[in-house]
Amino acid sequence: MKIGIISDTHGHAGRFKQAVDKFFSGADLIIHAGDVLYHGPRNKMLGDYNPAALADIINESEIPFVIAKGNCDSEVDQMVINTPIEAPFAHVNINGLRIVATHGHLVEDDEAKDDMAKHLKADIFISGHIHTTVLEKRGNTVFVNPGSPSLSKRADGRSTVAVMTDDAIKIYDIDTDEVLDELRLK
Repeated sequence: MKIGIISDTHGHAGRFKQAVDKFFSGADLIIHAGDVLYHGPRNKMLGDYNPAALADIINESEIPFVIAKGNCDSEVDQMVINTPIEAPFAHVNINGLRIVATHGHLVEDDEAKDDMAKHLKADIFISGHIHTTVLEKRGNTVFVNPGSPSLSKRADGRSTVAVMTDDAIKIYDIDTDEVLDELRLK
């Protein structure tokens, strides 16, 4: 099993394509934790901001997507993306794991995420929204935030995605291919 995990692309087609081509090749699934197309009024638009091209990349992908609706995603986005944008939670059951993805703006702190993960019996709880990475196990749940490949708010400014396999979840710097964090699942 290989699952690409991405969030907060905010319409940056080039950065999205870079992340997918480098890290998600051969994946069984890509989970996007929201803020897919629109840049949001608090985010600076960068050079490859092209929501229409990003929608085309998603629509043409041979790898299936599961998308959780972010606070910057709107109904019009669903008109151009063929994959359902699920709100407020997207659920995946794969290889005996219950994976829940949400953008994170409705469950912002760890206590709220812990409560929701317990309520939904999530083995893996994926969120985005904060544009920084999180990879930790609390209780019976692994919490993942892949950061952002296009509008990082990490202290070091690194653009990131995550990859989940049967054995581990790794967070990668998409420019250097460096593994920034890893959590073994077995």
